[in-house]
Amino acid sequence: MSIEDPDMTQKIRAREPGALRSVVREHLPMLLRAARAAGLPPDRAEDAVQETFLTFLRRAHEFDGRAQVRTWLYGILLNKAARERAGVRRAEETEEIDTIVETRFNESGRWSRPPRGPEATADAPRVRVWLDECLETLPDRRRSAFVLREVEELGTDEICKILEITPNNLGVLLFRARNGLRECLEAKGLRSRHDADV
Repeated sequence: MSIEDPDMTQKIRAREPGALRSVVREHLPMLLRAARAAGLPPDRAEDAVQETFLTFLRRAHEFDGRAQVRTWLYGILLNKAARERAGVRRAEETEEIDTIVETRFNESGRWSRPPRGPEATADAPRVRVWLDECLETLPDRRRSAFVLREVEELGTDEICKILEITPNNLGVLLFRARNGLRECLEAKGLRSRHDADV
């Protein structure tokens, strides 16, 4: 359900200590994961989450309950993470989506060369490092869309509210994020099933 409980909304707006403590306890782990997935180092991730909760407390009276608290918190956090990284991120590269589709997918929309996960005997910690490094290379909005969908498993409507985009925009962001991750991981040594069969 995307609407917050009216009773909880009133308690948040009134800044009732018990309600505010409950919000922090419930959402702290999720926000820390999201901050790390947004590419912030551990110390900056903790700072960004703390700043998110401070902003939440300052603006609690504005919370109207039309969305869940977590949606509101995600929005605040992602804005802070984007500002933190704004001076560091490289400019987003222009990609020709038609070219990518033609080279990566068949007529039915399936991968022409499906990505293959690491072998069972692969060094899982190393693969995790590679994935983190590849996530780091994605532009902010693509990384945020990917993390919200694949890590936090949020639905389309909620992600669109958080990122302030349309479902079509979300589809494009996720497509480009997945393709970018695949190419990055392949460049680091993870090969597709097609390559392994040759």
